[in-house]
Amino acid sequence: MLPGVGVFGTGQTVRALVPLLQKEGFPVQAVWGRTQEEAESLASELDIPFSTSKTDDVLLHPEVHLVCILTPPPHTRQIAVKALGIGKNVISEQAATLTDACKMVTAARYYPQLMSIMGNSLRFLPAFVQMKHLLGEGYCGNLQVCEARVYGGSLLTQSYGWAWEELMGGGGLHTVGSCIIDLLSHLTGRRAVRVHGMLRTFVRQGGPAGGIRSVTADDYACFQLLMNGGVVCSVTLNFNLPGTDVHEIMLVGSSGRLVARGTDLYGQRASMQVEELLLSDGEGVGPSVRGLNSMVTQLRLSFQAQEDRRSWVRHPVSMAASFEDGLYVQTVVDAIKRSNRTGEWESVEVKIQDVDPNHNHRTLPN
Repeated sequence: MLPGVGVFGTGQTVRALVPLLQKEGFPVQAVWGRTQEEAESLASELDIPFSTSKTDDVLLHPEVHLVCILTPPPHTRQIAVKALGIGKNVISEQAATLTDACKMVTAARYYPQLMSIMGNSLRFLPAFVQMKHLLGEGYCGNLQVCEARVYGGSLLTQSYGWAWEELMGGGGLHTVGSCIIDLLSHLTGRRAVRVHGMLRTFVRQGGPAGGIRSVTADDYACFQLLMNGGVVCSVTLNFNLPGTDVHEIMLVGSSGRLVARGTDLYGQRASMQVEELLLSDGEGVGPSVRGLNSMVTQLRLSFQAQEDRRSWVRHPVSMAASFEDGLYVQTVVDAIKRSNRTGEWESVEVKIQDVDPNHNHRTLPN
């Protein structure tokens, strides 16, 4: 029996997610928006029966048993922790700060019977599912290097908002880089022990509606991760390329390589002269939306055989990132920010306590 869903947020990801949920048979019962007008507009557009600008109205809705949190990062922790506290299953985006991520982990540990997973849909993209499988079978030999490139247009909104502010979770490193960091850990089964990074904000003024406010969120990030076992990862994110849509992940080993370009997977063993196409995905959508589609399908399998709408089984969504994974990702993001300030390699130490609430502040480079 599929649970009723309450959705927090009115952005593009929500507009992609809700129809997928409805297609799989999930009754989307309620939506929250920053204003009542935003919520009502989206509810009308997507055929959602209830809309509100008050978080408790969704969390306490009697037909909502699964909560999807796709809000601006500063709201994420409060909604996730409260939802778990009143017995709701939760799928959440990345929190804004390390302190928030710690509180989300604490809540998830306190209610282990409830679903508490991160919404990184790239883990479910068929190309990456196949990539992980082939890597485990030894297609690449001993893994040595991972490289990731994501290029695109500006992430800024026309009017001033959280996407302009680094401390509110804006910027390419937090919004896109966190998904790549998580994906690399998932694919390789390894975690970063040291990092080195550089962040830049090339567009310092937003749209005309921004007034005199300056942009502090990064639109360019280049960082390296030294993983346990000696694997080296190099990631470049550039959001100053309008009209460009590059999403490429490459794993290189002692006897071959695997490359995911968009939603397709290619490979080349050392004995081959040219690379082979291993998986072609003709859906015609980007990696995040295609992965979201697969994630919702697995979500249905997790709930559908249960008599209680709140009950679920772990196996179909076992590849999803946990809140613990979210804490690791936030720790890496913060270490990259420290490295940007110091110019040095920084250690990655995942902690659940003794977190400095001012750890995110950084001095902009000249």
